[in-house]
Amino acid sequence: EGNPYTWWVGKANEKHYYWGGSGPGIQKCACGIERNCTDPKYYCNCDADYKQWRKDTGMLSYKEHLPVSQVVVGDVDRPGSEAKISVGPVRCQGDRNYWNAASFVTSSSYLHFSTFQGETSADISFYFKTSALDGVFLENLGNTDFIKLELKSATEVSFSFDVGNGPVEIVVRSPNPLNDDQWHRVNAERNVKQASLQVDQLPMEVRKAPTEGHTRLELYSQLYVGAAGGQRGFLGCIRSLRMNGVTLDLEERAKVTPGVKPGCSGHCTSYGMYCANGGKCVEKYNGYSCDCSKTAYDGPFCIKDVGAFFEEGMWLRYNFHSPGTSMKDLVSRMLLSSTDPETTEPDLNLNKEELSFSFSTTKSPCVLLYISSYTQDFMAVLVKPSGNLQIRYSLGGTKEPYNIDVDHRNMANGQPHTVNVTRNGRDIVLQLDHYPPTSYSLPTASDIQFNSPKALFLGKVIEIGKIDQDIYKYNTPGFTGCLSRVQFNQIAPLKAALRPTNASAHVHIQGELVESNCGASPLTIPPMSAATDPWHLDSGKLRFTPPSADFPYNGQAIGDGVNRNSAIIGGVIAVVIFTILCTLVFLIRYMFRHKGTYHTNEAKGAESAESADAAIMNNDPNFTETIDESKKEWLI
Repeated sequence: EGNPYTWWVGKANEKHYYWGGSGPGIQKCACGIERNCTDPKYYCNCDADYKQWRKDTGMLSYKEHLPVSQVVVGDVDRPGSEAKISVGPVRCQGDRNYWNAASFVTSSSYLHFSTFQGETSADISFYFKTSALDGVFLENLGNTDFIKLELKSATEVSFSFDVGNGPVEIVVRSPNPLNDDQWHRVNAERNVKQASLQVDQLPMEVRKAPTEGHTRLELYSQLYVGAAGGQRGFLGCIRSLRMNGVTLDLEERAKVTPGVKPGCSGHCTSYGMYCANGGKCVEKYNGYSCDCSKTAYDGPFCIKDVGAFFEEGMWLRYNFHSPGTSMKDLVSRMLLSSTDPETTEPDLNLNKEELSFSFSTTKSPCVLLYISSYTQDFMAVLVKPSGNLQIRYSLGGTKEPYNIDVDHRNMANGQPHTVNVTRNGRDIVLQLDHYPPTSYSLPTASDIQFNSPKALFLGKVIEIGKIDQDIYKYNTPGFTGCLSRVQFNQIAPLKAALRPTNASAHVHIQGELVESNCGASPLTIPPMSAATDPWHLDSGKLRFTPPSADFPYNGQAIGDGVNRNSAIIGGVIAVVIFTILCTLVFLIRYMFRHKGTYHTNEAKGAESAESADAAIMNNDPNFTETIDESKKEWLI
């Protein structure tokens, strides 16, 4: 129930505290689940902290969290302690033919296979995706017998067949359109007792077979997937077609069939949302990939932060124009264009910009980011001597730059922080970490165009010409710490420096740039208190707190306020206890105010009576009548 020193990061860039052999939400290893850990007080063998090597191992099998992208290990700097961690490969299991698909591009195109052998039982399943109103999925004919699956309308799927007793049709109606260009699953079954049809998770439609009559489905023609017999064929994609447990190889047959293409385009329609942080989904032959080139992220889903550690005096400059080009031929127009191409004027005057990055540092003041121009315009993000953040805009029209001061928290506390700044004309929106966004507005006299941006600096400003006085003071000795996922519109300077891209020629670095994720997204684990921290120095006992185990703390130091709060709480508790005691005394006195002798109205002769009822009967005149012997009742 404590705060873990170690965790791993999964697919959605989320932290997980369970380990191999355990499950999501359970802060245990396999031995904790099986209750056979080395020390029964702990839920992992390695938590026992023995002098001998101990091991925790197991498989991580919750696929929604996989693959493992990072493992973070804290509490590793204690003398005499060692740790080893290994992450094995991802192993995938499942149907290899899950994405075996074909695209039907004309209403007359079809694929043909050998006759379907489903005399007494038929089990057919597949996925389809279309924007057409109707079309035949598949059909197989006999002399009079047949079996057919089709999209009858935008909301109806039909399963029809004839085994000699007359045509039978089962229809599933969907409340939502099925031609929405999304994948839908169809499962049709037929045996000698009944037939059924199900679409997606809609209720299954079932039809009982007649008690007498024919039961065998006799087919002779080829199986047609798509158009057949002059009917309107299917337009769209079909994949993972299984008939009686056998997957038909649609892709191989589509390679030699006119009007049908192997694979299926449009994966991005269904799965494009997994390309995060502005990544672009790219269609592939039988799947999709995420293009992260216009983002500050990396990895298959554009969720891996790209960051670096900056030593004192180190800086990075990203030139918005290519080396050797003149102002008239600035090729950075395309690079600077934001998501809306209309935001960039032909002369590179920006009416709006988007800036986002994360950082961590313990030193202030410093310059985190600075954007210069060929004019006097600039934008800067600073950490002031107090550790507070400041956003500074100078777009002309005013004597002094417009400053946004964030005074409610210290940003130079060694913890990762995120900064998101969006400007659209005069309106500025700033969001820090997970706090709600705050809106600001440039002064009325200020210009709203960022004229002719020249270069973006990280860590330090090395620019020719006049520099703002405060920025000049903050510029020495420079930024020390981590910067991560820096992005200005569609430019990612750190990524350009650390990854070979077309934009790498725009980057100039002073010093050695070391890739690191130490400035990645803000953590949410609070620090351990001195009372629970086993490595805290207290009462003359040596307790070691490793530097790498500095966990985030979102509050501020309260100093003597702790004692003051404790006194107030103690006083309140004392008053409550006194009130309770007074109430108890009053209740006791009330309950026993008549304490003394007492008498009862027991019936006379009760002492000699066999029972209470007998005593009442003996004492009550109503019961004193003499019982006549002749009125006795006998039970025979």
